[in-house]
Amino acid sequence: MSLVRLNIKGISYSQTQNGAYALILNEVDGDRKLPIVIGAFEAQSIAIALEKEIRPPRPLTHDLFKNFADRFDIVVKQVIIHKLVDGVFYSSLICERDKIEEIIDARTSDAIALALRFDAPIFTYKNILDKAGIYLKVNPKKDDEEEQDSVLVDDLMADQLEPEGPKENYKSKTLEELHNLLDEAVANEDYEKAAKIRDEISKR
Repeated sequence: MSLVRLNIKGISYSQTQNGAYALILNEVDGDRKLPIVIGAFEAQSIAIALEKEIRPPRPLTHDLFKNFADRFDIVVKQVIIHKLVDGVFYSSLICERDKIEEIIDARTSDAIALALRFDAPIFTYKNILDKAGIYLKVNPKKDDEEEQDSVLVDDLMADQLEPEGPKENYKSKTLEELHNLLDEAVANEDYEKAAKIRDEISKR
């Protein structure tokens, strides 16, 4: 079976469901997207790895794994999303130590969080992309595209979680206020909030 390389497009969170996140992966040589529902902690860990400016005061679990692996000369060479059963993706870490390759089973969200930290490529098999890949309409307006991704999450997580309460409106904040809120969120280790604030700062 042929492998297809994927890039991380981003993380989308639901506008109507609390704690619902989807990691959106892009087909490198195509237009299909592979949406994977992930937990809040994994979403935070991936967002921090993507946003280089957010530096947690203490290492997260995936940072600890990276530090541990570096100390013992273990390298994650690549991640392969190799199976899809009942909507659940299964992945493997391809690791190397002393020129000996090992394959380790991992949850897809954990595998991708580690791939980012090791700068390792992410692959899936063509038949999985054929089965679960979707096409999202290309829209030149970024905000519309983000809203489209949020709708995608809502579709994936429909009826699974309670509706969330009112969200804090960061659009009314000044840049200085946003930076202060970002520092406060990182200090409190509220990385979910920090990622949302960073998104708003990036839009400015």
